[in-house]
Amino acid sequence: MSTQQETPKSTVEKKGDAPNKGLGARLTSSNTLWTGLVLVGLCVLFSVLRPDAFPTLFNIQNLLVQAAPLLMLAVGMTFVIITSGIDLSVGSVLVFAGVVSAMTMEWLSGGDATNAGWGVIAIGLVVALIGGAVWGVLNGLLVAVARVPALIVTLGSFGAALGAAQLLTNGVDVRTVPSALRQTLGTGTSFVVVPNLVILAAVVTLLAIWLLHTTAFGRYTYAIGSNAEAARRSGIRVTRHLVAVYTLTGVLAGLAGFMSLAYFGTTTISGHSNDNLNAIAAVVLGGTSLFGGIGSVLGSVIGIFIPAVLDAGFVMAGVRPFWQPIAVGAVLVAAVWMDQRRRRARNNR
Repeated sequence: MSTQQETPKSTVEKKGDAPNKGLGARLTSSNTLWTGLVLVGLCVLFSVLRPDAFPTLFNIQNLLVQAAPLLMLAVGMTFVIITSGIDLSVGSVLVFAGVVSAMTMEWLSGGDATNAGWGVIAIGLVVALIGGAVWGVLNGLLVAVARVPALIVTLGSFGAALGAAQLLTNGVDVRTVPSALRQTLGTGTSFVVVPNLVILAAVVTLLAIWLLHTTAFGRYTYAIGSNAEAARRSGIRVTRHLVAVYTLTGVLAGLAGFMSLAYFGTTTISGHSNDNLNAIAAVVLGGTSLFGGIGSVLGSVIGIFIPAVLDAGFVMAGVRPFWQPIAVGAVLVAAVWMDQRRRRARNNR
């Protein structure tokens, strides 16, 4: 009799320990917190190295603008990695979407889109989103229906999308981008100092946070990443959901391509070779587990600025730019190692 009474008591005590650990324990074990501290540390370091350059308003604006398209890739990548997948093709899909958008606007303008109006620009945006969505659907079908590993599928799409962009342009960048697009979205500002590209990226990111953290779509994404078979048995249409997740990632890559086109005024075919690595690094640094089921868009937002700050800081500090992908790669490996340690510790409890 006494044994039966003691067991529930001990169980209650164990359950009560978790809240007592509570906020402090969760904060110290949070990847998002440590990522934020690393980001602050990098900003302080480069500000000390170049106090005349790094912390200026112009450079902060430039940093935010350059990070905006990459943030769109990272937001989509967050959904994919939470499902325990991966998408190596996002940088090439960005290039492809920018190419088909620019070529469409050129064609509608008789070969020179410099003076094109907003009707042509709107069509260019739709084409960019559709171009990204096509590759996303293809990736999703091959991963979810054909059951080909996501690493192989998206590695193939990485080469195919970039090759298709080069075939369409013969390897030469399209340079006649509407001036209205460049002046409004590319280099325009609102509220005196806030770049319009940053506002667009912020709005899309907030919508993604809402989608992932407050809707059934987000709950299904976490459930599939935690245990796809259990999710299937509980009634979740795993195949359809995975196709939707990869399609969303493709659409966001298409939007990133359009944003890049607006900012640079050209398709920059050869300028996005590290975008997939940077997006994956940002997502993992932000606390999203490569093994699925864990992650947040907010963490990815913080993580995205580490490659961006490293890139800008190295340039201002006079460090050769070839060190940037080395530094990002090292940080990525460290983040995955920390994630594995955290998983082992959780499994050994």
